[in-house]
Amino acid sequence: MKVKVAILGMTCGGCKATVEKALLSLESISKVEIDLEKEEGIIHMAHLIEIEALQNAVPSKFSISLKPVAKTPTGDPIEITDNISEKTKVQQLKPLFLILLYILVASVLMHFKNWSWSEFMLDFMGLFYIVFSFFKMLDLKGFPESFQMYDPLAKRVPVYARVYPFLETALGLLFLMRVELQIALILTLIILGITTIGVTKTLLSKKSIRCACLGTALKLPMSEATFIENAIMIVMALAMLLGVF
Repeated sequence: MKVKVAILGMTCGGCKATVEKALLSLESISKVEIDLEKEEGIIHMAHLIEIEALQNAVPSKFSISLKPVAKTPTGDPIEITDNISEKTKVQQLKPLFLILLYILVASVLMHFKNWSWSEFMLDFMGLFYIVFSFFKMLDLKGFPESFQMYDPLAKRVPVYARVYPFLETALGLLFLMRVELQIALILTLIILGITTIGVTKTLLSKKSIRCACLGTALKLPMSEATFIENAIMIVMALAMLLGVF
């Protein structure tokens, strides 16, 4: 069932992530969709949970209350829906696909006259890190809380989530400047490997949470596309380390 609630007290992406994480910690809740601007959310749950239990699950500075359910002229309740849930996965992930397309095209254009697979992949990985770290930098306060919801290392070491955007920027510069490439490739395997484990567990649990790959500026759901983007980078790093190209 889906319950629509009003959520007061949220002021930023970090607040939104905190509320999502708190509500998802309740066993019967499988999905939480929050609209920060409208100060409301739709909670998907296996069975009805009292509003008091929802309130107790979140920090005291947030207030949760039921929203009135609209009814048809005959008195029947209208099924609660939301623009976000109505969208297809492709529509939701359009920003991610566009950014990856731009990175791909830019990397190809940089080498189309003197093509080199290795140079292309190094620039692709460098631009990938720089662009994705930029979006994370837009909300350095909110990003860590979103990232900790699925990254295993960030859950255990909170400071890792805080430095992650800067780590991505550093790796991007190493690739683009062709400095310490072996170290950058190994770190890519480790960092994205850990994140991919968390993404895989989230997908298998079928819980709907927001992906922090583009920070909190864009509302992207965790999906197979997140797994694929990490897999592409991991495959490229492996290929470079093994000297395939």
